[in-house]
Amino acid sequence: MRREGIGVLMKIVLRQDVPKLGEAGTIHEVANGYARNYLIPQGMAILATPGEVKVAEHNLAVKERRVARQEAQLQALADRIDGQRLGFTVRAGEQGRLYGSITAADIAADLGKLVGEEIDRRKVVLEDPIRTVGEHAVVVHLVGRLRPKVTIVVAGELEDGTPVTLAPAAAAAGPADDDAATTAAVDGAGGGSMSERDERGRTPGAAGHPEPGSQHDDSKTETVDDGPDVPIVDGVPGADGEVEGVGGVAGETVMEGKAAEITLGS
Repeated sequence: MRREGIGVLMKIVLRQDVPKLGEAGTIHEVANGYARNYLIPQGMAILATPGEVKVAEHNLAVKERRVARQEAQLQALADRIDGQRLGFTVRAGEQGRLYGSITAADIAADLGKLVGEEIDRRKVVLEDPIRTVGEHAVVVHLVGRLRPKVTIVVAGELEDGTPVTLAPAAAAAGPADDDAATTAAVDGAGGGSMSERDERGRTPGAAGHPEPGSQHDDSKTETVDDGPDVPIVDGVPGADGEVEGVGGVAGETVMEGKAAEITLGS
């Protein structure tokens, strides 16, 4: 055993294939707890003593020579398999979901007929059966580095024999679509056409004021209407006379002398 970081590693020899770890007969270093609490008690591995390591290395060398011979023998078959397209027509729903599935055994049987040689279903690398229409890439692991690929083309048909035709997926709305939708919403709400809006997208209101809810621009201040001239006496507007308010819902304002009297209109 040796330490790596704060953990303790143990060297083991696998007695059988272990997913995501290795094949039977290979030597590995794993966490001490993983080996003692799981792999060894389950019979998946043994402690890599010097004697076991020597045997494992000898067996690996023999296996490599055997695999090399098999690769040479199966190279022609791999060439015939690679790039093949297998078609299946299966009963399916309108959404393209199959009433059943296409398995590794189905693929191996049809592929064997196509290339004229029996294919072991265990060589077809398929994590889960195929359950949807469309094209699916599948690997056939013959031996060693020989991994030809085939394409499985699945066509669906409804119960009445009508082919299943899937509509193209709706494209996600992009920025341009969002802008168009926003423009349409503004126009529909009486916001005016694009030519009536300024470069910031605002719609000017009366006397150049932006519509309620639009962003206020403080970069420019402009007076569009002057109010009535009011004489100023002793710093007080309208102190020497009468000033009548112009417009407004409150009515009119009357100032006499230095006092102001507010008269509300009806």
